[in-house]
Amino acid sequence: MSSASRLHVLSSGLLVSLVGFASAAAVVIKGLEASGASEGEIASGLAAVTVTMGLLGVVLSRANRMPISIAWTTPGMALLATTGAVPGGFPAVTGAFVVTGLMIVVAGLWQPLGRLVAAIPRPIAAAMLAGILMKLCLAPFVALGRVPVAALAVLVTWLVLFRFARLWAAPAAAAVALAIIAFADAGGGAALAFHWPLPALVMPVFELQALISVALPLFLVTMASQNIPGYAVLATNGYHPKFGPLLVATGLASAVTAPFGAPTNNLAAITAALCAGPDAHPDPARRWMVAVVAGLGYVAIAAVSAVAVVLVTRSSPLLVEAAAGLALLGALGASLHGAIADEKDRIPALLTFLTAASGLSVGGIGPAFWSLIVGLVVHGFLVVGRRET
Repeated sequence: MSSASRLHVLSSGLLVSLVGFASAAAVVIKGLEASGASEGEIASGLAAVTVTMGLLGVVLSRANRMPISIAWTTPGMALLATTGAVPGGFPAVTGAFVVTGLMIVVAGLWQPLGRLVAAIPRPIAAAMLAGILMKLCLAPFVALGRVPVAALAVLVTWLVLFRFARLWAAPAAAAVALAIIAFADAGGGAALAFHWPLPALVMPVFELQALISVALPLFLVTMASQNIPGYAVLATNGYHPKFGPLLVATGLASAVTAPFGAPTNNLAAITAALCAGPDAHPDPARRWMVAVVAGLGYVAIAAVSAVAVVLVTRSSPLLVEAAAGLALLGALGASLHGAIADEKDRIPALLTFLTAASGLSVGGIGPAFWSLIVGLVVHGFLVVGRRET
C-alpha cells in the first residue's frame, strides 16, 4: 500500500472516531446523569463504553476483513435521559444494562428472538424512538428562550456547518457549547484540567421496574435503530458478515462492561457509512483498515472522557442539552418519517409517539414501554383487524 493510501486510511479512520465521539458524547453523559450516576461513575461508564467499542471495532474488522464499525446506543441514551431515575437508582440501571447485553446475545444465538424484534411494525418502532427523542430535540429551542445569545451561537454554528460540512455540524455545535460554558464559568479552567478516567465498579441490582422501563425498551431501540440499520449499511456497501456472531460479540461485551457503568454497544449506523462507503477508501477490500484505525482512535479518545464529564456535569445543562438535541435531529426526522409514511399505520404510530413523548409513567414503569404497548394494541385493533375483513 502506497504512502498516500496509508495517509488516506489514517485520516479517514481518525475522522470517524472524532465525529463518532464528539457528536454524541453529551447524549451519553446526560443519559447516565439522569439515571442517577455520580460524576465518577459517568466518567467510568463513558471511558469503558468508548474503549469497548474501539476494541470491538478493531477485532471484528480485522477478523472479518470488513469495515465493521461499533458505537454506543445513542437513541438508548436519549431514552435514559427522558426516563430519569428508577427504583434502585443507578445500580438498577446497571443491572438493566447487563440484561440488555444478554438479550442481544440471545438474539444472536436464537433466531426466533431476532425475528420477533424484526416483526414489530416499523412505524410503531419508529414512533416509539421519535417520542423518546422529542424532549431532547426541543432543548435547543428551550435554550433560545432562556439563554438566547449563547443558544443562537450554537444553533447558527450547527446550521452553517450542516450547509457546508454536514459531517462536522454536530461536533462543532457541541464544541461551541462547551467553549461558551468554559469561558462563562470562572472555574472553567480548573474543570478542564486533564485527569485520567478511573474505573468505578457498580454492583448491578436487578429490579423488575428497571428491567421493564429500561432494559426492554433499550433492547428494542438498540436492535431496531442501531443493529439492524447498521447491518443494512454494511450490506448496501457489499459486505455480508454473519449477523448472529456480531450480536453475540457486542451483547457479551456490553454485559461484561456494564458493571463499570458502560451503556450498550451495538453496530454503528452513521459511522458505518463513513467506514464502508467509497469515501473511506477506493478499494473495498481495504476499507476494513479504516474501521481498525477508527477503533484505535476511540481507545485514545477515551483518555479525555473524564474531562468531558466534569465540564458537562458541572455546568448548566441548557447548552449541553441543546447541542445534544441538534445531534439527534437527523434521527428524529428519520423516525418521524418512518412512523407516518404509511397511511394505514399512521394513527397507531401517532398514538405510540404521543405516549412516548408524554412522559407517562404507571407503576413506576416509564413511557417507552407503555408507548410500545399502546402502539401494538391499537395496531392490532385497527390495522390487523381491517386486513382480516
